Amino acid sequence: MSEDTRTNAASTPEAGDLKTVVQVDDVEAHEVAPGIWRRRLPATAYARGWLIDFAAGTEWPEVDEHATEERYFVLSGEVIDGGERHGSGAYIVFAPGSEHRPRTEKGARMLGISLMSA
Repeated sequence: MSEDTRTNAASTPEAGDLKTVVQVDDVEAHEVAPGIWRRRLPATAYARGWLIDFAAGTEWPEVDEHATEERYFVLSGEVIDGGERHGSGAYIVFAPGSEHRPRTEKGARMLGISLMSA
């Protein structure tokens, strides 16, 4: 993909923009907790996306409560969530009102989407 088709991931698409494209590795990662890095992907009024890298032996720092629906896809590694192991290729959907605290023993990369309204 050419450089001129990339956009700044920190911004929200302008009104009238019908498509936003980023290279996720170009999005700045922020450390959420030791060994857990999040990249916030472009958001709209309807949903926001994120990519999270977990180092082996890490756990999300607090219980994640969902006012709206949240979904994630395990791109690599393994996530342990609610006592269940989800390997590469697993797609997990949380309903509004749910909560979880993901962790990993092996390390993982997750792509997630949080809906902004129920």
